[in-house]
Amino acid sequence: MNQKQTRKAVAVLLMLGAAALANAASKTIELPSDGVQLKASSLPGYAKAQALCVACHSAEYMQYQPASAPRPYWEAMVKRMKGVFNAPVDDADIPLIVDYLAKTYGSEQSK
Repeated sequence: MNQKQTRKAVAVLLMLGAAALANAASKTIELPSDGVQLKASSLPGYAKAQALCVACHSAEYMQYQPASAPRPYWEAMVKRMKGVFNAPVDDADIPLIVDYLAKTYGSEQSK
């Protein structure tokens, strides 16, 4: 390839790259509004769940879990979210979130 051909090839690649960047920058994603909110609670884990859990998924996710789910189920679920899905949950917050989930959505609900 001579120098002229090389310049043309570089120019074409630069134009393609610029077009790809312009096209990528113009895309937006609009998520639907979340119609379900976490059940309000005075438990400290409620605020943690609001800040951390529903940042990644709908509060509706909790409603789909079995109401008979015991505390170890919820603990495993929160640890799975952290370990597998990289949820930004501090280890110190796990017991608070688990307590809220077990008492609000799981087997420890007051009837």
